[in-house]
Amino acid sequence: MLLFLNFLKNKKSKSKPIPTTTAPSKPKRTNEQIATRKGELGEYKIDIQLDQLPNKYHHLSDLLIPNPKAKSGYSQIDHVVITPYAIFVIETKNYQGTIYGGKDRNTWLVNGKFKIMSPFVQNYGHIKALSSMIDVKYHDFFVSMVSFTKRSTFKVNSDYRKIASNELIVYDIELSEFIHRKESVLKIQHKEPLLNESYISSIYQDFLEENITDLKVREEHKRVLKAPEHKTNSSSTCAVCNKPVSEKVMAYCLGNHTFKGMIYCYEHQKTLQK
Repeated sequence: MLLFLNFLKNKKSKSKPIPTTTAPSKPKRTNEQIATRKGELGEYKIDIQLDQLPNKYHHLSDLLIPNPKAKSGYSQIDHVVITPYAIFVIETKNYQGTIYGGKDRNTWLVNGKFKIMSPFVQNYGHIKALSSMIDVKYHDFFVSMVSFTKRSTFKVNSDYRKIASNELIVYDIELSEFIHRKESVLKIQHKEPLLNESYISSIYQDFLEENITDLKVREEHKRVLKAPEHKTNSSSTCAVCNKPVSEKVMAYCLGNHTFKGMIYCYEHQKTLQK
């Protein structure tokens, strides 16, 4: 009898369920984080192209340089490519929709509704800041390029797509193609390179030495740009509460069909998506 009771006891202990641990669920990413991630992926596609340029080309990314004329006191430049024939200064944008703009407009439109500063006006300020750091004999070599993702469509001045222009608007996937095409045109115009290896290295070093890597300065630059009093885009406000939103939130809303071309702050985005 004792053996039988022990048998039942052992059977019960074996049949007890083994406790399982549930892995904590990942925190949901905010819409601004999603927009930031899309921007990072776009930059990654561009970085790959720039890394595949010829070795004699030099490029830098994410430069922060002093600019007394800028509101924050600095200019943040997405990419610079120095070649034997030109210095390409590249501004990248992550909007989705139709982009309307022209050479005579300081503000452009996204989807015909929302104002943004002309990216070429913005890039002009970047070029001025860069040109102040190098010899005046190089100042005519700058080419301004603005890159958009393929999620956008251009309704802009046709000159921006002509390779002869020194202001070019491109899709991110064709950036290196346009650089090579522009170089080919310049080679025809100038029988000899305008910049030899020594000049290219010198300009590269000048830009590199001016680049600010201090994280505190970079964060302060971002904070100033996000401050409502410094916003150049009066339309970058929530359609419900009129709260100012960042450019990344605006880009996210314009790229999300749920919002039907309207801009909402993070709190009201959650309400609409329920």
